[in-house]
Amino acid sequence: MQNMVTRRVLSLTLERMADDPVVLLEGPRSVGKSTLLHAIADQCGARVLDLDDLATRDAVAADPATLIAGDVTVCIDEYQKAPVVLDAIKAELNRGSRPGRFVLTGSTRHDALPAAAQALTGRLSRLPIYPLSQGEIAGVHEDLLARLLTDPEGAVRTLADSTTTRQEYIERIVTGGFPLAMSASTPVARNRWVDNYVALTLERDVRELSRLRQGHLLGSLLGRLAGQTAQVLNTESAARDVGLDRATTDSYLSLLEKVFLVYRLPAWGKTLTSRSSATAKLHVLDSAVAARLLRLTPLKLAQLDPTVLTELGHLLESFVVGELLKQASWLDTVAGSGHWRTRDGDEVDLVIERDDGAIVAFEVKTGGRVPGRQLAPLRKLRGAVGKPFLAGVALYLGERAYTHEDRLHVIPVDRIWAP
Repeated sequence: MQNMVTRRVLSLTLERMADDPVVLLEGPRSVGKSTLLHAIADQCGARVLDLDDLATRDAVAADPATLIAGDVTVCIDEYQKAPVVLDAIKAELNRGSRPGRFVLTGSTRHDALPAAAQALTGRLSRLPIYPLSQGEIAGVHEDLLARLLTDPEGAVRTLADSTTTRQEYIERIVTGGFPLAMSASTPVARNRWVDNYVALTLERDVRELSRLRQGHLLGSLLGRLAGQTAQVLNTESAARDVGLDRATTDSYLSLLEKVFLVYRLPAWGKTLTSRSSATAKLHVLDSAVAARLLRLTPLKLAQLDPTVLTELGHLLESFVVGELLKQASWLDTVAGSGHWRTRDGDEVDLVIERDDGAIVAFEVKTGGRVPGRQLAPLRKLRGAVGKPFLAGVALYLGERAYTHEDRLHVIPVDRIWAP
């Protein structure tokens, strides 16, 4: 699968290489970073050092300066396996820091390595690598977010009707965006791959970052956190369920973020009103991982049971937020993202802020229609923000895109990745 997909971040990387001496591509393992790195190397005539290979890793650890020296671009895969290479890169750049000198990939967040995080300050451009977007999978140039940030009214007018069924949405959610999971021959094989992916990440990547006193509870904690996906983070509840103290739970949660299993979506607009909440929302990075951790199958998610409908709503929100954040990562004009929630119970699932302060806000709905009363949180945010509020969008499982009222629109979920 990953060999057939053109990643949007490929062109972004080449653009950054024209200006920055070091470009870092960071994201979860098995997301296609190595394939992307080799594609970059082919275009640039670069050398590739794969630090997942033990012999290469040992050679780099023993003499990094020699292996990265020269005028040719050097691509280093999984650089965190031998972080000493960063000191050698810094020394090399002190002698000459032409653009496009190094491209690195890592399956651990750069700031998880304290010494490494400081070595290349001011010389490093970081790009996130997410699981495949739905548009990348379909081979289309998706740009809904970019259009909403520039001409929301025009964007809504040009959207065709949706033909995606509820069951097709469920299949997309449980399949996710990891190339190897998508190419599995059966749902059972996909579940097995996800189980192995989670286990390997916990046993290998997390333990390379930290010695854990109660590491055997990390998997249980991840399962509890998956149950909070698309919800306001409740660390105390997760700690209590697993039997960990609050401080240990906080540190383990940070580790799970650093290896890209979960992420915290920060509160947005904390100073907007005195009633705004400052608590982050939790999301599992990939919806297939969330569904598997919660043992939610397509058959179960298709049931019209109230509890299942709630679980589907959370999975759909994490899925949609993930797709929109992928598009945001391709735009230089995006300054930040978050969720907006008030102590009165009003909630907007995602706010994307442009670098000039203008925003587009999103609410995710599991219904086939959106009554006007369900737009109340978007109305309140529109009133609080004023002119910088470009558009509020309710994404739903219905067929038609339309404008409901001033700057408030209703759009089918699958129009996110429509060409």
